[in-house]
Amino acid sequence: MSILDDINSALQQGRVPKVKEYVQQALDENIPAGEILEQGLLSGMNTIGEKFKNNEVFVPEVLIAARAMSKGTEILRPYLVAAGVEEKGTVVIGTVKGDLHDIGKNLVRMMMEGKGLKVVDLGVDVPVETFLDAAREHHAQIIACSALLTTTMGEMRNVVEAVKASDLGDTVKVMIGGAPITQDYCDQIGADSYTADAASAAGVALAFCTK
Repeated sequence: MSILDDINSALQQGRVPKVKEYVQQALDENIPAGEILEQGLLSGMNTIGEKFKNNEVFVPEVLIAARAMSKGTEILRPYLVAAGVEEKGTVVIGTVKGDLHDIGKNLVRMMMEGKGLKVVDLGVDVPVETFLDAAREHHAQIIACSALLTTTMGEMRNVVEAVKASDLGDTVKVMIGGAPITQDYCDQIGADSYTADAASAAGVALAFCTK
């Protein structure tokens, strides 16, 4: 097995010390940082994403794999910057105003980071203007809104309308998700995408950013 396979497999098992050790070893073997990221860390996280989608692993496994990935990426970051490896796109994510639920949002963030996207997490109870300001500040391609309460779904419509009425209308896509959200609701408010699970959301986000 190559060292990149070792990284991939240790990441899927959530073995943080091993992931860090193997990433360092790969760097010592002069494997390019971009290759370690793509073929080691991201490919392992993609596998976890697929397994999660197929109910082969569950939230705890995803969380420990994501932690291993973030520790591996910390070691790589300076090398990636030096090599000029660009992030694939930027997503601003948050739970809409009035809603304090964040487990789903956090899972989506991890899956998106697992696709090599930069994710700016605004947290919970996020007002419309904060989404727009953050998208401008970080030159984001996507605003991703989460809601768990039916009473806060209407905030998603406000975000969509605000984006369309602003200077971001031509460049920023709005993605929505959460337990009460459906494709019908997405069509009704004119959002660009609805996905039923975190792994699918990450795939759609990557497609939007790399078009």
